[in-house]
Amino acid sequence: MSVSPFLRRSVLALACLAVTAGSRADAQERPATPPSGKIRIQQLQIAFVASGAFGGGTLTYKGRSYPLKIAGLGVGGIGASRLTASGDVYGLDKLSDFPGAYGAIRAGWALGENGKGRMWLRNANGVSLRLKGSREGLQTALGADGVVITLDQ
Repeated sequence: MSVSPFLRRSVLALACLAVTAGSRADAQERPATPPSGKIRIQQLQIAFVASGAFGGGTLTYKGRSYPLKIAGLGVGGIGASRLTASGDVYGLDKLSDFPGAYGAIRAGWALGENGKGRMWLRNANGVSLRLKGSREGLQTALGADGVVITLDQ
């Protein structure tokens, strides 16, 4: 029996969630170093206790832009929304450290075209993403996710 790459990555991401997310306070702590890059994402999220998300975006690192893809599974929240978020990347010393499974803590809401959200993500290579965004749809979101980010080169 063949397992889809999305399912395999999502299960890996959820497994890494327990390892990389740490405590909520730990995940929200702003690194002492300056940002090493910028990120912008767009994703669709659907939740009913469990949640699924997919989308894409752009990483800006050392003056270059890199397209990326996002897929993940999580727990917490109800509804569906589209998230557009941007923020800073910390701890990225080389591009190869960026792709992989990220543990994510999220909080936000959406009602129609109004909504806000924050996400804090960290991978096993020590790369952290601090994102602020806006949501459209009808959803409450408070929970944790395992997210796989790949560079689309």
